[in-house]
Amino acid sequence: MKRTAKAHWNGNLKQGKGEISSQSTVLNQTPYSFKTRFESGVGTNPEELIAAAHAGCFTMALSATLERAGFLANDLNTEAILDVDMASLKITGIHLDLKASLIDGVSAEAFREIAESAKANCLVSRALSVPITLSVSYPS
Repeated sequence: MKRTAKAHWNGNLKQGKGEISSQSTVLNQTPYSFKTRFESGVGTNPEELIAAAHAGCFTMALSATLERAGFLANDLNTEAILDVDMASLKITGIHLDLKASLIDGVSAEAFREIAESAKANCLVSRALSVPITLSVSYPS
């Protein structure tokens, strides 16, 4: 299986602009620019897309890991917070903030262990070479 995305850029770094499109067309000439990346503007940016991919991948992996353990996920909500060190222009880490509703038969401790396994094994986590942390909010 292969997944594709395309980017187009025109102009210099600060005044130029571009569009990003994905194979599924969910992103279809979605604008990005210096302002959307480093300031505040309408459009997306590569770091936001990495965070979105990580949140989606981890949450799906958690659902699958729960299912393999014999449980059905209720509401799973993940925010991925990607940190960029502007001085070195490096992504320094991603924090996954998970909020979940109670799942019958799953203790808070067991849920945390399952979530840690999903974090370690999700495809996006495995593709990244930055520290990944996880916080879990789960009823006890």
